[in-house]
Amino acid sequence: MLLLAVSIALSLSIGSSTISFADVWGILWHQLPWTDDAGNRWGAGEIAIVTQVRLSRVLLGVLVGACLGLAGAGFQGVLRNPLADPYTLGVSSGSSVGAAFLILFGYQTLLGEWTIPIIAFATGMATLLGVFFLARSRGVMQIETLVLAGVIIQSFLGAFVSFMVSLSDDVINQILFWLMGSLAMKSWADVYIVLPCLIIGLPLLIAYGQALNLFVLGERHAAHLGIRVERTKLIVLIGSTLLTAAAVSVSGVIGFVGLVVPHLIRLMVGPDYRLLIPLSAIGGGMFMLWSDTIARIALAPKEIPLGVVTALIGAPFFAYLLYRRKKGQEGLG
Repeated sequence: MLLLAVSIALSLSIGSSTISFADVWGILWHQLPWTDDAGNRWGAGEIAIVTQVRLSRVLLGVLVGACLGLAGAGFQGVLRNPLADPYTLGVSSGSSVGAAFLILFGYQTLLGEWTIPIIAFATGMATLLGVFFLARSRGVMQIETLVLAGVIIQSFLGAFVSFMVSLSDDVINQILFWLMGSLAMKSWADVYIVLPCLIIGLPLLIAYGQALNLFVLGERHAAHLGIRVERTKLIVLIGSTLLTAAAVSVSGVIGFVGLVVPHLIRLMVGPDYRLLIPLSAIGGGMFMLWSDTIARIALAPKEIPLGVVTALIGAPFFAYLLYRRKKGQEGLG
């Protein structure tokens, strides 16, 4: 939590606009209701940059990263696979279909600035229902069938998104930018979309931490120890998908956060999901925050798509983890 607080403070103070650290925090201090305007020496533009642009974006980055980190821990626990991530069951492709459809046909302002988040969230959740329909047999969802159904849905919807991109002569850049992920041009409205989902999803997954610990023994052993296996799988998957859909609906498709962060936390504190779940939320928030900060300032005033930055950081790091694991296995051999 301390590292996260320091990260937020530093990220707020970094940007293309030349506003000093002292000025940033002076502006924030004077926004508090119990302060007066006696020492307020900043212009309306500087205040807007700090309060409406930077602060909302920093908080949104933390929330989106926390959602993806939590969802990654949830999917890895249910699927008993440390290589699972929030997009395993096709949620990202489902959300992408909704967003790409709106952008392609010019409906992205139909419900105001909430249009793309609402529709992307709805299509992401609908994708999960489709996966459940394909995977469920006689009231039971086998892990292998669930993953296979997710791969099928992901491939089909991914092809559909590619088809819409091929049709979008005038708005192709808008669709591709959304597919690469970004927190640019976001506002407090986006924060208010993600925050309730995180408030619901975080305690929900924490409550099932011990059950996910028992899943490591296998579903049959977990059932013998009193775990309602099918109910647990359903609730954790829905909670994880809710978090993923909320994040994707406002930020676009951002990979590697839900894959790398829980894996790194597992190396640091062990496989206990009672610790892994809350720490994945904190770690995901920090990872996303610094990735977005790099995206903002690396080529300022031009901005790098956030999904590109997370991939450039996450892919080599994960390759290193796999290499270290391989060397460890060779040493044991």
